[in-house]
Amino acid sequence: MPSLISVAVLGYLMGSVPFAIIVSRLFGIADPRSYGSHNPGATNVLRSGHKLAALLTLLGDALKGSAAVLIAQALYPAHPAAPAIAGLAAFIGHLFPIFLRGKGGKGVATAAGVLMAISPLLGAGVFVVWAGMAKLFRYSSLAAISAAISAPLTALWLLGADTRLACITLMSTLIIWRHRENIRRLIAGTESRIGKKGA
Repeated sequence: MPSLISVAVLGYLMGSVPFAIIVSRLFGIADPRSYGSHNPGATNVLRSGHKLAALLTLLGDALKGSAAVLIAQALYPAHPAAPAIAGLAAFIGHLFPIFLRGKGGKGVATAAGVLMAISPLLGAGVFVVWAGMAKLFRYSSLAAISAAISAPLTALWLLGADTRLACITLMSTLIIWRHRENIRRLIAGTESRIGKKGA
């Protein structure tokens, strides 16, 4: 139990690192919480028109999820649940970061990093769903929601029912919940499309 608590705390702290804000400051662009969706995430950074900053934010948010899983695997190889718990904690840290007083992003990139580290095949499968929906409809939110729905179903098929599935299901549920306003805008036809600056 102490080991699981330690990986959860470590994962949470890693997930709390706000790459969207760090990268934006490094590039001298506006704080992502001041425009667009006001969300400190890669999609909103892209709305600034700075593609490299958005890409680096995406990579940072994904890598912190992967790193939490891989560190837990290295530290506690005898605890098969530790990597999934660390990944879930990193995801929650991104959503409710201690460094931003609990006001974080929606967790899509961090969840993707967690999935890739748990199972590259699982991560790739969910990414295909996200990419396909994003290319077809040009709505980041719809792509994220679709990927979130597919993640636990794909995990059940590839990994079976265990702690990993429970953690992935919780992440998917939280992603959908965090997109509740986007869902309303999608229904109303007012949701912004990918790459629309300042929207």
